Amino acid sequence: QVQLVESGGGLVQAGGSLRLSCAASGSIFSISTRAWYRQAPGKQRELVAVIRSGGSTNYGDSVKGRFTISRDNAKNTVYLQMNSLKPEDTAVYYCYLARAGFDYWGQGTQVTVSS
Repeated sequence: QVQLVESGGGLVQAGGSLRLSCAASGSIFSISTRAWYRQAPGKQRELVAVIRSGGSTNYGDSVKGRFTISRDNAKNTVYLQMNSLKPEDTAVYYCYLARAGFDYWGQGTQVTVSS
């Protein structure tokens, strides 16, 4: 069983930065896809960033150049560095892991950006 625990959310002013962390426990291997999604009130959940086992990354158009995803396989942890935050980045951010045909989600962490 895989468990994902996010941390690092909070309230920040526009233009500020936050770093989210997602620690995975259980039967974890480095061969997994890790990602961050977010969901704002009244909107669908959207992909923010993904990092594959080989290290390749992709980002949602709205965060390109501002957010950076990274992973530490030794710690089974993925990070999301968020810079130049905007009020429209306000959402619940969810950690995601895919491995061996199964999907796992964290409980979510709130990020609020004030103008």
